[in-house]
Amino acid sequence: MEPQYDMRDFGGRTITVEKQVVNQPWESWYDTNYAIGETITIEVDEDVADGVPDNPGDIIWHKPVRTDMKSNNSLNLGLSATWSIPMNKKFQKQCHEAAAAQISAVNQSVANKRLDFEIARLKNCGELMKAGIMFHPKSPYAVICSDVMVTTPAGQLIPHTHNIPRPNPLDKPVISGDASSLKDISIGGK
Repeated sequence: MEPQYDMRDFGGRTITVEKQVVNQPWESWYDTNYAIGETITIEVDEDVADGVPDNPGDIIWHKPVRTDMKSNNSLNLGLSATWSIPMNKKFQKQCHEAAAAQISAVNQSVANKRLDFEIARLKNCGELMKAGIMFHPKSPYAVICSDVMVTTPAGQLIPHTHNIPRPNPLDKPVISGDASSLKDISIGGK
């Protein structure tokens, strides 16, 4: 049952309106200045609705609503299977090759980026080590440059000194064996 609410709007303000009526002696607007049955114009005050329901929320009556719903139980079971056979295996092969090429390209891109990272780390750590800048050995960041070694670049000599012993003038070179063979020369022999 659906409630039907009172939406009537009776009261409010009144306005004066002109109406065309027939002049009849039994009507309240009968005028003796006009003939009986003649159409005349009169002014009447009419109640005009104000747009607000006079009794909002009041239920006037209940309307039965047909829903066509009944108690209904149903049980449905189903099974579906699909089996497809490709008619042309060429496209499958091309698809597998394209996927393998894509995976290979992605792996190569990752390897290139890793190589770029390692070379940048090696270069920056090496330059900082040459400048004498490095992490403290107990720092958690010391491991960043721990495997980087700075060595002498090829073709360059690092300034250095050698200790060369001075010969004693009392010692004479002693040559043993054949004088033509230099491999048997010994210095400071007895």
